[in-house]
Amino acid sequence: MISPLLFALTLLAQDADAAQAIAAAPPEAAAETVEAAFPPGAPRDPYGLVAWCYGALSAHKGLRDQVMPEVTRIETAFRRPGSSLADDLRVYDELDELSARNLALFSRAMEAAEKASPRPINAQGADAIRRGRITWSRAEDLPKARLAQEWMSWTLPARCEATATVLEQRAALMGPAFDLTAEPEAPGAGKPDVAPEDAGADRDAVVEQTPGG
Repeated sequence: MISPLLFALTLLAQDADAAQAIAAAPPEAAAETVEAAFPPGAPRDPYGLVAWCYGALSAHKGLRDQVMPEVTRIETAFRRPGSSLADDLRVYDELDELSARNLALFSRAMEAAEKASPRPINAQGADAIRRGRITWSRAEDLPKARLAQEWMSWTLPARCEATATVLEQRAALMGPAFDLTAEPEAPGAGKPDVAPEDAGADRDAVVEQTPGG
């Protein structure tokens, strides 16, 4: 039996403008995620939010090498009874791996939405990535200890991962209705100043910047 969501998506896919809803409709995520507050300064549409999340997380990840000496000093100076420094530092390696997986998810979701949308939205994505990175724009202005503490305490907003998952799924379901295998337009035809690959290249570059921006 087809699910109500899949049935609704199938009907939407019959309209040539339906794919634009991928970047505008609210995601069906877990209740606690839906109720989570939007990050300050983040776009409210799913595509823009995922791009913002990519920018914020990539900037945070890019600061790792810069802050880890101070993080190690802090963890060494303030030991919890019975805790292991090696175990505590291993947590940061695990978080780095998780960040890499989430960045890959965000990138896939954005690319899927860009392909499924009947209108170019990559320039919008590039701007949202920039706005996310601004979260860490004051990195060089903060004392080492303060920056390390900010970096250690920062967590990815609850909406990010669930929104990206739904965005990628919607794009995969709706995209085929727009015949993405059709003959491509001539180079540069109907494209914005920012080429589609520019947004992808932006996602690959991890900028070293910091909080409070």
